[in-house]
Amino acid sequence: MTDNDKKNIGDEFVEEDETNQSEENKALDGLYDLVLPPGVPQKMIMEVEEKFNLELVTRKCAIKTVDVESDNLLVLRGELDAVNNAHDYIYKQMSSKYKYKR
Repeated sequence: MTDNDKKNIGDEFVEEDETNQSEENKALDGLYDLVLPPGVPQKMIMEVEEKFNLELVTRKCAIKTVDVESDNLLVLRGELDAVNNAHDYIYKQMSSKYKYKR
């Protein structure tokens, strides 16, 4: 809907269809994010990024437990299988290093 189109009451609640999606949102279809908590070693992030063919980006997330700016969180972005495998790998590496227990 453009500014010159006739507007009716309730138009702001009309669901977006695929024609109204921005190019940026279309590019993200089928991709998933793995938000990395602060404290994950940089070496491990680089290793996982390369090993599972993921993209490292930043994402604005609200965190109430840590005093970190909302746009400073790192995210590994990729296909669902790669993101799940990366999550399991990071957990396994961190748990062996810091003696995590489930």
